[in-house]
Amino acid sequence: MRVLNLRYHKRFQMELDLRRMRPQPITLCAEYRLLPWSAPLVRDHAQAKYLSFRDELDAVVFPCLSSFESCLRLMGEIVERDGFVPEATWLAQYVGAGPRKIESCGTIQSIRISRQKANFQNIGVTPHHRHRGVGAALIAAALTGLQQAGVSRVALEVTANNETAVRLYRRLGFRSVKTVYKAIEEQHV
Repeated sequence: MRVLNLRYHKRFQMELDLRRMRPQPITLCAEYRLLPWSAPLVRDHAQAKYLSFRDELDAVVFPCLSSFESCLRLMGEIVERDGFVPEATWLAQYVGAGPRKIESCGTIQSIRISRQKANFQNIGVTPHHRHRGVGAALIAAALTGLQQAGVSRVALEVTANNETAVRLYRRLGFRSVKTVYKAIEEQHV
């Protein structure tokens, strides 16, 4: 007999009013660079997304983050959406080991959900490159892109126990507007 148990994961929905935000300088050390969206970078975005989330709770909550192939499929779905905002979609690369060892290490995508509001999708930084300002730089670049696109509010969702990310979002001006719970089926035989 198969018994299904549900496990609930707490997530925060957070928002930022871009009308109140002053432009933030995008600071990133010389070992890193940010690249704006272009279609040839789709595999690099998928790789950064996969390496960022594969060993995290988010890969359990969202199984599409648990393999490179599903991250590549997800990137394809994001860029094909009507509301995709290329100006607010960025890739971070580590270039500190020289031109032959460039490593895609961070990604952010944005989707407009109404004329004035957009959502960030899957902000990810690979584990080795965390705590180096890469995530803050990706978000600052994406926020500037959203402002240029005429968006006045941006939202994101984050797993509550990802305290580092929650602190970063709050430091950048995001405020929790709602707590939601994502149910995951756990199968026991």
